[in-house]
Amino acid sequence: MSFHEVQFPTTLSFGSVGGPQRRTEVVTLVNGFEERNTPWAHSRRSYDAGLAMRSVDDLGTLIAFFEARQGQLNGFRWKDWSDYKSCPVSQDVQFDDQVIGSGDGGNALFQLTKTYVSGAQSYARPIHKPVEGTVRVGVDGAALVEGNDFTVNSETGEITLISPPATGTEVTAGFEFDVPVRFDTDQIQTSVASFKAGEVPNVPIVEVRV
Repeated sequence: MSFHEVQFPTTLSFGSVGGPQRRTEVVTLVNGFEERNTPWAHSRRSYDAGLAMRSVDDLGTLIAFFEARQGQLNGFRWKDWSDYKSCPVSQDVQFDDQVIGSGDGGNALFQLTKTYVSGAQSYARPIHKPVEGTVRVGVDGAALVEGNDFTVNSETGEITLISPPATGTEVTAGFEFDVPVRFDTDQIQTSVASFKAGEVPNVPIVEVRV
């Protein structure tokens, strides 16, 4: 799948609805107990951008973006306003927001991840589309400098340290990130008259695996 490293206009994504979706297979046994399993290791997010349309000019911006992506053909970046930082959205990114690995004395490549914790359970989500210029990295509690101490691949979310961290040292990171998505339709139906009357177009967006 082709992917365009361009972000959906944030003025149009703000106010959209959506979030993570899981796929769980539930089998009810004859004794009433259940067996539950999932074929997905990671959730998949979906959104509706239509609710964020506020003006006729917004419709024009949407159509231009849709045509440039050729409908479902090409993926793009999406800002999930409810979850786009390594820390709570109301806080500032810090270099020690997330633990992304531990040194072994030889490995210098680390994947950005965000861990969601509730009680004793947690889920580590790989982050593949960090926002350029927002990534901060630390090793063993000390902040590093991008360019001097590490580099960031903003298309894959991989961090490369100039010097491999010593065995047992904690590697941390903080960042803003986008969700890799595509349009989940090959047709956008709009009507200026209907829009002015309060009806908004249906613009489904779905996360893609990259």
